[in-house]
Amino acid sequence: MDKQRLLQILLDQQEELDSLASEDYVQRQEARQFEFNSKLAQVVIGVRRCGKSTLCHMALRDKGVKYGYVNFDDDRLYKLSVEDLNDVLETLYIIYGTDTEYLFFDEIQNVDGWHLFVNRLLRLGLHVFVTGSNAKLLSTELATHLTGRYNKIRLYPFSFREYCKARHVTTDKPTTKNLAAQQVALREYLLEGGFPELDGISNRHAYVEGIVNTIITKDIKARFKLRNEEGIKVLANHFINNVGQLANVKDITENLGIGTAKTVRNYMDYLTQAFLTLPISKFLYKSSERIRGDKVYIIDTGLMTYRHNALSSENLGWRLENVVLMELSRRTNPSYQDIYYYRPGSTSREVDFVVTDHSKATELIQVSLDISNPKTLKRELMALVEASRKLKCDNLTLVAMSQTRTEILDDVKINVISAHQWLLADSSY
Repeated sequence: MDKQRLLQILLDQQEELDSLASEDYVQRQEARQFEFNSKLAQVVIGVRRCGKSTLCHMALRDKGVKYGYVNFDDDRLYKLSVEDLNDVLETLYIIYGTDTEYLFFDEIQNVDGWHLFVNRLLRLGLHVFVTGSNAKLLSTELATHLTGRYNKIRLYPFSFREYCKARHVTTDKPTTKNLAAQQVALREYLLEGGFPELDGISNRHAYVEGIVNTIITKDIKARFKLRNEEGIKVLANHFINNVGQLANVKDITENLGIGTAKTVRNYMDYLTQAFLTLPISKFLYKSSERIRGDKVYIIDTGLMTYRHNALSSENLGWRLENVVLMELSRRTNPSYQDIYYYRPGSTSREVDFVVTDHSKATELIQVSLDISNPKTLKRELMALVEASRKLKCDNLTLVAMSQTRTEILDDVKINVISAHQWLLADSSY
């Protein structure tokens, strides 16, 4: 690319960056995971439009460091090759100064061979921040290309706490008025989801539909050279309409007509790699048996609401279960804990989530929207009690739209926690 043209583009991006400095943003808890003085690349991954760029900008500004910035998702830069990246570096030095030690590359995976450039910068002692939202910037490729020289930070759409902050709902003073506002906000959150920009969008259906289509066309179809774009859209819609259900590959293959069982498995993997879906496996001590019977959740409940041909209604129970899983993922990712569901047999009671540390169950969590019926309450508690005995775990939690309290069943204590209070609890695991 012509250097003068490149200079103009990066100056335009700097001007856009300066205009964002005055805007009010929600502080994200993932900012604590950055290692500013590390020799490792700081790599932020996550679904499109979840706020990765803003997270990096805010973290760098709050740290008070001078940094150079390039957004490779700019249509004017789509023809860049790895050979052009040294010109990019030279241009950054012209704009931001030769003493710039921090560099932020947004969606750098759009340039083939990007890792060679980043590795060279790391060897020069520069601090590199990178974001990416598609399958070119995944753990497997990071491990191969950066050979361990990275700190991976996984970002999701807004948590409920962040959603409340964005809407100025008070979360730190448990007055009657504030608690009521939190419960109202939770119902809205279950329906709207947590994409940060959604609150200011008038046509939310078009916005969410655009996210899904971009994920499929740019992050999956182009990456994996798919011919059957419609087939993977059908599968994505199936999972969005059936949140938290078992993904029976045989049934999906027969009912959706999108290819063979192998094709379905590949498509499922692509949707997960692009951060659209999140599968969890059954908790079994033999890892070889965990590969069968995944339950599939989605990255954000807003996908269930603001999407054309959505078959699901409000389904607040499914939505609450999905929200709890996403919050668990936020809390456990930094500590490398794992999440499963538990159902030892076809006739056994199921526990929604098992949090484990080195294959040892550390917490069992059941999610239920309404436990006002004594039979429903006993059923949910009994599932936890039975699993507690088999997994030798006494940290039992039932998350529900109810009052927080302690229940005792068969001499076993279960913590019943109001959903909004659990979601607002201290997230340090």
